[in-house]
Amino acid sequence: MPHSHHSHSGQFCKHAVGTLEEVVQEAINKRFELFGLTEHVPRYRKVDLYPEESELSLDALSEQFDKFLDEAHRLKSIYAHKISLLVGLETEYITDVDLTNLERILERWGGHIEYLVGSIHHVNGIPIDFDLPTYQQALASFTDAEEEDRQESLLSAYFDAQYELMQRFKPEIIGHFDLCRLYTPSLRFAEYPAVYEKIKRNIRYAVEYGALFEVNTAAFRKKWDTAYPAGDVVESTDFPHEIIHSLGGRFALSDDSHGPPAVGLNYHRLPEYLKAMGIAELWYLQKSATPNAAGRSTGAVKLEGQWSDHDFWRGRSL
Repeated sequence: MPHSHHSHSGQFCKHAVGTLEEVVQEAINKRFELFGLTEHVPRYRKVDLYPEESELSLDALSEQFDKFLDEAHRLKSIYAHKISLLVGLETEYITDVDLTNLERILERWGGHIEYLVGSIHHVNGIPIDFDLPTYQQALASFTDAEEEDRQESLLSAYFDAQYELMQRFKPEIIGHFDLCRLYTPSLRFAEYPAVYEKIKRNIRYAVEYGALFEVNTAAFRKKWDTAYPAGDVVESTDFPHEIIHSLGGRFALSDDSHGPPAVGLNYHRLPEYLKAMGIAELWYLQKSATPNAAGRSTGAVKLEGQWSDHDFWRGRSL
């Protein structure tokens, strides 16, 4: 029964491996029932390209994304009898031009893009999940703040960007909610009251328009002890009435795989995480005849029964 709403392939993402079809075939082999295909939306400045993309032109990146959508829908059709595929994208928000161009992509492709994974990977135009030195550059970029206040400034900027993204596009899936502390996993948001207020604001807004919060197992392969989000976002003794649970937040599964070897990776660790976080219900997206809050044709569906009672969770490791 497993689901994933977030994935990449080496065919269309230079820091992943394998073809998109190989990713789909691996999801079928691992008995996924639903699998989302969500390559990164193209970037529009040379300075924003990653080292492995240095030889690509901006036009080539844009053409690559167009080819992804064509291939994803081809696979959706030919494998429909084996797996339910959803075709989406993962957002980028580096500067305002990224959001303007995302609007153009959505207008151009219309119903071909069935949902969005709303993710933030940059602060002050600098990647925060590439490597530790680059993350430290992002911290240092807050030159108007005292050194001891730069962490708070980075967190505030991250959640403000997330909020703007949600307001403009209402992504159906909120991607790796707390990626901003990838290199500081022991950081607790309660230590930054102003930041925590922004977190609660974002959660409230996402709940209001019907988003699902991604339980993203990529954090395990990044040496975390939990999935994204960590426990103080899901359930906090400091803010017991403002957590995702109490605000009616709903959770969906994602492996954030970057090629066939990572499909379903660390899903066997989810039961312990979900129990620890008190998550007793899981949701997934499916095609809907009724447009959602963003006007797209996907809706959230509750997984019938308790997740712990389902075959997928009975000790079978992926």
